[in-house]
Amino acid sequence: MIMSHLSNLTGEITVPGDKSISHRSIMLGALADGITEVTGFLQGADCLSSISCFEKMGIMIENDQKTSTVKIHGNGLRGLKRPSETLDVGNSGTTTRLMSGILAAQNFSSTIDGDSSIRKRPMGRIMTPLSQMGAEFESLENDKCAPFIIHGKKLHGINYESPVASAQVKSAILLAGLFAEGQTTVTEPALSRNHTELMFEEFGVDIRISNSGKTSTVSPASKLSAQHISVPGDISSAAYFICAGLITPNSEITIKNVGINPTRDGILTVCKMMGANISLTNIKNDVGEPVADITVSSSTLHGCVIEGDIIPKLIDEIPIIAVMAAFAEGQTIIKDAQELKVKESNRIDVMSTNLSAMGVDVTPTDDGMIINGGKPLHGATIDSKLDHRIAMSFAIAGGLADGDTDILGAECVNISYPTFYEDLLRLNS
Repeated sequence: MIMSHLSNLTGEITVPGDKSISHRSIMLGALADGITEVTGFLQGADCLSSISCFEKMGIMIENDQKTSTVKIHGNGLRGLKRPSETLDVGNSGTTTRLMSGILAAQNFSSTIDGDSSIRKRPMGRIMTPLSQMGAEFESLENDKCAPFIIHGKKLHGINYESPVASAQVKSAILLAGLFAEGQTTVTEPALSRNHTELMFEEFGVDIRISNSGKTSTVSPASKLSAQHISVPGDISSAAYFICAGLITPNSEITIKNVGINPTRDGILTVCKMMGANISLTNIKNDVGEPVADITVSSSTLHGCVIEGDIIPKLIDEIPIIAVMAAFAEGQTIIKDAQELKVKESNRIDVMSTNLSAMGVDVTPTDDGMIINGGKPLHGATIDSKLDHRIAMSFAIAGGLADGDTDILGAECVNISYPTFYEDLLRLNS
């Protein structure tokens, strides 16, 4: 795909529903008694993988893609059926890890597999704690990656100190804890996104959170009650328009109804650190999730240091933050972000290689990158590595570079934001 030049971006936009919340709504809805209705569901390939997997386990799911409304006919906590075929998760790490926590406690075995990217992503980080709870995993390639078989077992609660701040790891353990004997506790080194805990509370699960938010304790559940879930716009998708509005001259964009959960809002903090013109209005709470309209306008940005506990709050936004840093004056240092190496691609290497190709002064490090910004970018051929966040980030960079930018594998945005390119071009007045 050849990226068109962006002159100025103006108007309002509503981004697709939050991916994390959409995934979790399917899983908890499937385990609940009654019909869970979800509005604003993300119709991206990853979330559709979650639907497909639970349908294969006997869950009736109605998905109206035109209205993004999903109805999950829950079969109760013990109502899943043994799948007759492999559970294909596609590109979805969230489906893989969270669903594993549920499958670990079932009275059947199941096989999980996905695309070439999933087959490289580390699953040992969930296999270790779930095995400590009594689950049994069989890695078919002996590499602790997909494909693998989960032999469901009777589980017992554990007190787990996670070496990584990962909502996927935490959620897998907490979901397994719904079925375990005794309480299950997870403690993280830093606070990761808490959508699972918030949704547990809505479905009637007994969960307790420490004052720091870093420790979560779940008690075994007897039943979950079906809910109505209104999914806010995904801040990870909004991030591309936030950054585009800040670095494109003569621009002003309002992104409506965006989730601003404090475990996810690191992008807003970084924008303010860099001197952004950004404001939040119409702030409200919807089913435990804070939501707001976000308005940004063209800004003179400067570099900053991004590190420490804020990293889990913006890990998915680092690719577009790196693009923003390329247009900011001075140096931006991103560190403590080793997790970027095990996403859909090695995002440290891929971002550094592609930014360099566009003329950016960038140095990759073991846990991030150093970007000296403020120089004009030129067009280049960008290999997205079929990573949706890479493709969307370089669509923004390419739109502001001199000359054409060709994004290879540009269609991978379907994973999280199928209408991304048309929404971007619609704002280009």
